[in-house]
Amino acid sequence: MVMAAGEGKRMNSKHSKVVQKAAGKPLVCWVADTLREAGALEQVYIVGFRQEEVRAVLGEDVAFVLQEQQLGTGHAVLQAAPFLEGRNGCTIILPGDAPMITPETLRAAIDMFSRDEYGAVVVSAQAPDPTGYGRLVRDAEGNVVRIVEERDASDEEKKIREINSSIYCFRTPLLLSALGRIDAKNSQKEYYLTDTIEILIHDGHKVGSYLTDFDETRGVNDRVELEATGKLLNQRICKRHMRAGVQIIDMERTWIDPIAVIGRDTTIYPGTIIRGETVIAEDCIIGPDSHLDGAIIGEGTEIFQSTAIDCTIGKFCQIGPFSHIRPKSVLGSNITIGAYVEIKNSKMGDFSRARHLTYVGDSKVGRNVNFGCGTVTCNYDGQDKTTCIIGDNVFIGGNSNLISPVHLHDNSYVAAGSTITEDVPELGLAIARTHQVIKENWVAQKNRLRSSDLIPPDRFRGYKGTPTDHMHKEE
Repeated sequence: MVMAAGEGKRMNSKHSKVVQKAAGKPLVCWVADTLREAGALEQVYIVGFRQEEVRAVLGEDVAFVLQEQQLGTGHAVLQAAPFLEGRNGCTIILPGDAPMITPETLRAAIDMFSRDEYGAVVVSAQAPDPTGYGRLVRDAEGNVVRIVEERDASDEEKKIREINSSIYCFRTPLLLSALGRIDAKNSQKEYYLTDTIEILIHDGHKVGSYLTDFDETRGVNDRVELEATGKLLNQRICKRHMRAGVQIIDMERTWIDPIAVIGRDTTIYPGTIIRGETVIAEDCIIGPDSHLDGAIIGEGTEIFQSTAIDCTIGKFCQIGPFSHIRPKSVLGSNITIGAYVEIKNSKMGDFSRARHLTYVGDSKVGRNVNFGCGTVTCNYDGQDKTTCIIGDNVFIGGNSNLISPVHLHDNSYVAAGSTITEDVPELGLAIARTHQVIKENWVAQKNRLRSSDLIPPDRFRGYKGTPTDHMHKEE
């Protein structure tokens, strides 16, 4: 049972707090996935503020209960009581903004609960600074006697460093019995779930606590905590990949979504962001400063300072710097895509290359095609997108425009500086230039000599004197 109804005012957002993302995934989805890994397949989410957002990210595999008024954690759980009736097992309760809790900790708490026949087990931690947390109060023998919220705690109780994580394992019938007896006699006039602990103890049931690392108990209340939690989760992801054989040069400057797959002996350089369902094969080099989102990358490919989104790139390709592989593009193997090249919704065969300043859009490109510098496929007429077909072994000279739809057949050539508007036959050479005209002595007649027109850069940092001093000294 997950509490996800609160507004989270300190987040200062128009969205639900629990759908805010940390390390590439909504907070509540971290909780949902952890529960599944721990074995809790039946999940109920108590929703309220912006419930449609919470439902959207969690999907249809879980149940939802609406808490129309937020009257405290005990009141929230009470809304879901119909789901618990008739059950005799264990009910796990936790907040939807606790993404750091691990399946291992949940399983250990459940094992402790089952082994020693507790009425409830509270997951707790020793906090470096317990301010803001509820405290576990123990008796002289170390038994848990109650949980007190900070706003209701005495000065002595505020010195306690063992804090309540708001994560519990309850024996279900006992939880239902206790929920019916809590009241709102506290400073907030709310129904606290923590009061059920004291009720169970008063009824003679044992309550235990499972002590875990403080980081696992971290909740997220504002943007500062969201950033800090995101870093910790990202470090977990990076460490998981490194233990599986991926070399990450600097995990402080590398961000990897939890669902990304990376093969061993791949190296990730700093400044790289790997998002979505990206799959990277073995022996790749990614980065520095590359952005992959939903990309499938073949073995041995190198991507340097470039972006690849919802595309497929084959084996042993060289991409970058400053390349952009856009959605629906499929690149074969041994392809070179160089500086300032953009590929959009196109297929490109093995061993083809566009080394610089080229745009290939809505095109079908064969094997071993050479795009000269400045080549553009002109695929949009203002209303419709059209296709350019380029066969195998085609050579396209620099600064050429291919006006789609046009077909360059196998083994054809396009001369540099051409604008191609008609199909080029196999083994043919297309030349489409205007006749060159020379006007003798035009520069002198128009007084257009540039030798005295020296324009300095916009800024000279750390240089004393005028920007052109060094030019005159050389003269």
